[in-house]
Amino acid sequence: MAAPRRPLRRTAAVARFGLSLALTLLGLLAVTFFIGRVIPIDPALAAVGDRADEQQLQRVRQAMGLNDPLPVQFVHYVGQALHGDFGRSVLTGNPVAQDIASAFPATLELATCGILLGAGLGVPLGVWAAVRRGGAVDHAVRVLGLVGYSVPIFWLGLMALVLFYAKLGWVAGPGRIDVAYEFSFDRSTGLVLLDAARAGAWDAFRNALSHLALPAALLGGFSLAYISRMTRSFMLGELGAEYIVAARAKGLSEARIVWRHALRNALVPLVTVIALSYAGLLEGSVLTETVFAWPGLGLYITNSLQNADMNAVLGGTLVVGSVFIGLNLLSDLLYRLLDPRTRDTR
Repeated sequence: MAAPRRPLRRTAAVARFGLSLALTLLGLLAVTFFIGRVIPIDPALAAVGDRADEQQLQRVRQAMGLNDPLPVQFVHYVGQALHGDFGRSVLTGNPVAQDIASAFPATLELATCGILLGAGLGVPLGVWAAVRRGGAVDHAVRVLGLVGYSVPIFWLGLMALVLFYAKLGWVAGPGRIDVAYEFSFDRSTGLVLLDAARAGAWDAFRNALSHLALPAALLGGFSLAYISRMTRSFMLGELGAEYIVAARAKGLSEARIVWRHALRNALVPLVTVIALSYAGLLEGSVLTETVFAWPGLGLYITNSLQNADMNAVLGGTLVVGSVFIGLNLLSDLLYRLLDPRTRDTR
């Protein structure tokens, strides 16, 4: 009788997952909607300007649906958002969805390079620190974590620009690519490194990489501090477990015990840490993008907020929140794949 029930349990699990996702997205929509209504900025006034007369202002408010009751406005807002319509930006005059589609690839490229550096170096350093507990590497990892959380990222970015760009000239300055290479290749995906490599424009590729080096290293160092610290913590817990003692008693090599057994079990919670760190870079790189004039979503939201462009601010916030939710759900799925104990095998 157990076999026929298994498809029902899986169907129920999928239904619960879908309901949870729908409620989470609805909650995100509700938060962004009511933030837009609580902030003392009149969207109609921002659209027409402060020199418009009262009659013109009221016509715009009526056209934007701002005179309707809040529940009606919320239903209209949800319907527009589900169709990818976030309104029109006052700052650029373009649809907000179009602006976000142009800005998000820059943030995606920067955050992806940052998390690759952070996880690629942070996991081995954390493992090494746990294996050599109390040694020089362990102390270095802990100091790195402390510095990574203590030093303001905008100050570190400015100092990096002064040293590596202004003084040494090792990297290119602010921006994403020099004007000379801006239109030298087709930017179909919006990911400059990928598009330049696909087009064989290697001079543009090197120039874009030189612009990317400092902000990516800055974000990578920030995530490295957190990932290495968490890896060390997880590995210390695994290395003290009974199955590790049993593996050593069987005569297995230390490298196999560490990398194939302890790290494999530590990867289960570590996947969540890396996924959330990646989401944090995607949503939290506002200061880095501002310092380096990186034309990503963070800079777009910042400029929109300074110009009271609430359609753009709320649209960008909604996209960032959706990405965070998606990565959180992906980490939960990977958690279930990596840890058989979380699967329903009855």
